[in-house]
Amino acid sequence: MHIVVSGGAGFLGSHLCEALLARGDRVTCVDNLSTGRTENLRTVEDHPRFRLVLADVTTWVADADDHVDAVAHLASAASPPDYHRMPLETLLVGSRGTENLLELADRHGARFVVASTSEVYGDPHVHPQREDYWGHVNPVGPRSVYDEAKRYAEAVSMAYARSRGTDVGIVRIFNTYGPRMRAVDGRVVTSFIAQALNGDALTIYGDGSQTRSFCYVDDLVRGLVAMLDSHETGPVNLGNPSERTVASLAELVVALSGSASDIEYHPLPQDDPTRRRPDITRAREVLGWTPTVGILDGLKRTVEWFAGRPEEVREAAEALTGGQPTGRDAVVTATPVDALADHVIVARGDSGPSTRLDERLAARPAA
Repeated sequence: MHIVVSGGAGFLGSHLCEALLARGDRVTCVDNLSTGRTENLRTVEDHPRFRLVLADVTTWVADADDHVDAVAHLASAASPPDYHRMPLETLLVGSRGTENLLELADRHGARFVVASTSEVYGDPHVHPQREDYWGHVNPVGPRSVYDEAKRYAEAVSMAYARSRGTDVGIVRIFNTYGPRMRAVDGRVVTSFIAQALNGDALTIYGDGSQTRSFCYVDDLVRGLVAMLDSHETGPVNLGNPSERTVASLAELVVALSGSASDIEYHPLPQDDPTRRRPDITRAREVLGWTPTVGILDGLKRTVEWFAGRPEEVREAAEALTGGQPTGRDAVVTATPVDALADHVIVARGDSGPSTRLDERLAARPAA
């Protein structure tokens, strides 16, 4: 199959590209590198069935003669520092980007899977969260640019399914972690690991009693592949139902990293959910999916991966000291494309080039 993966140079997207190629698919990765990194694609860069298209999915025009069998729409800023830094872009990729890729899937009669999020449940009043729960979300709060972008992405996907018969699937992804995350992305697992490896205090928001459920990336990718291979509409929760407090996670990271870091506490951000755990009954029933990697094994692998990247971890220290980085504080790391030159296409859409992409690649002529 030929599968288009938007956001394929990101944390989840790169692992998905790898898994699809390993089973024999042809993959076109579309990414503007606003949060993705080409180094995430090192394992697939020379693969004959892989192509990287540097483009903004809100304007990208696919080759009309290149048949597409499935689209996995993962493109989006996903961490608070990133979507605070890029609020309008986050809303655009959830709206125009989703519409653009739905049109692509509809034209080709292709399967379309959109990566939604547990954030559509907001700060839930129902626990654990089932797919039939409508959520408790602040539509105008600081997190709304991400929450509402994903809620709209779900709504427009369902509109295409109902009005055009597009083969749509919606997955709601809960906290996922593992190698290829960025040390400075501001999510709790990466922040704790970077702080512990640097010997800095781990920062907890609130009293640490709020809960999260953490799914290792390999498990999550299996769920995405299963959704691509199905005709299930969803929404379907994908996450690990094992729930733990943020305070216990901090203690576990300190122990696994061999750190002597202290733990310090900061005020809880506005609209930060206090409890989060997926009910994955539907995923078990319709996809035959359940996570298998436990938190100890997954965290060990992730700590080891970050320990092998000391420079990145050190560079994250200043942004993470004293609390989660804001959009203004977030570190944006330029990502080189020269090493992937044989597999890279710099694409432009109907509305002209992506401004951010052109600025980043100003010295590189279009293919």
